[in-house]
Amino acid sequence: MKDIFKKIIVERQEWLKNIRLIKREITFENEANYAFTGLRRAGKSYYLYQIIQEKFSKENFEQLLFINFEDERLLELTHHDLQYILDAYFELFELMPIIFLDEIQNVPHWQKFVRRLADEGRRIFVTGSNAEMLSHEIASTLGGRFINKEILPLSFLEYLSFKEIRVTSKTKYSSERYKIIKEYEEYLHFGGFPELLQMNDKREFLSSVYQKLFYGDLIARYKVSNVVTLKLMVKKLAESVNNETSINRIKNLIKSTGVSIGNNTLFDYLNYLESSFLIASITNFHSKFTEKETNKKYYFLDNGILGLFLIDQPTKLLENQIYIELRRRGEHPYFLKRKTEVDFYIPEKGMLIQVSYSIKNPETLEREVIGLRSAMKAFGITNSWIITYDETKELEVQEGIINVVPAWQWLLAI
Repeated sequence: MKDIFKKIIVERQEWLKNIRLIKREITFENEANYAFTGLRRAGKSYYLYQIIQEKFSKENFEQLLFINFEDERLLELTHHDLQYILDAYFELFELMPIIFLDEIQNVPHWQKFVRRLADEGRRIFVTGSNAEMLSHEIASTLGGRFINKEILPLSFLEYLSFKEIRVTSKTKYSSERYKIIKEYEEYLHFGGFPELLQMNDKREFLSSVYQKLFYGDLIARYKVSNVVTLKLMVKKLAESVNNETSINRIKNLIKSTGVSIGNNTLFDYLNYLESSFLIASITNFHSKFTEKETNKKYYFLDNGILGLFLIDQPTKLLENQIYIELRRRGEHPYFLKRKTEVDFYIPEKGMLIQVSYSIKNPETLEREVIGLRSAMKAFGITNSWIITYDETKELEVQEGIINVVPAWQWLLAI
């Protein structure tokens, strides 16, 4: 086993020394240990590569200890074998390594090994894609020794950077904006998986990612026996994006196809989907505690995956994309639903956002404005937003200003 680790360590040092990267937006504390989590193929490994290139010069790459646990040579690995990684490294180099463990969740009971290394004062970065890598699990199993950072697919700014399109504060006034709007249309429908940009058949790639996630991260990991029911649930959740969805509604939607499911199983399946970073949920700010648990809005953490289940529903894609960006910015939004509705409310920042693909229809505009004005009055907020596909205006109302902006501008913050 040590010989295999030696071979992998040297191979990865050589490969990582020469790989060419387009930099993503990344910040990290120089002396902290990190656990990078998130959706499969979102770019967690890419983050590690970038940290490595920023932290190491080509002259000190021997200090790098990088193991990818999806390497087929490590399929039978157990936690008892993990110490051989360090043994192999120290037989190669008389240095204190900085350790990168990619997709470490593939090794059962990995936490004790990683925690021991942290207790010994070693610098460690790990990545993972399942429930054991959620922030509360990391806090409980790794004893506060790691900072958890969720990695989402490319932001629109990163997406444009990967396509070598530069954005400045003047872009929205220049002819370059037409190229950006064209790229935005693709980003809206196919999402931001980094590898996607190299693919001609984007839908086929997205389908392969989803199949791996569904059968590997859900069915196999959680030993789900009722595959048909879980498939139906994912489909119904996708079709219900941007609508408040109760547990009973999901149950009835599935029941309407001739399949029955109990409440406990339904809750379990929803937990599996969130734990695998496929979906996320938000609650109604006005709801009581029990209602918050049973009535939620569900979003997918990549628009491309969501788009596999939708046919010509750009409104759902747009709202889903705005949720992802809010999450990327570290926000924890609610939705508002009482007499009127607002799509996103962020209490800490007094931020109100409606999402509407178009407000050219007077009835649509009135509905969105009424919801915002009611919330602005209730919370004493004087500035709010309607995010559209391509419309811009400023609406003066008694409560303050409602800014109507195209999504591509809001995503780029210009």
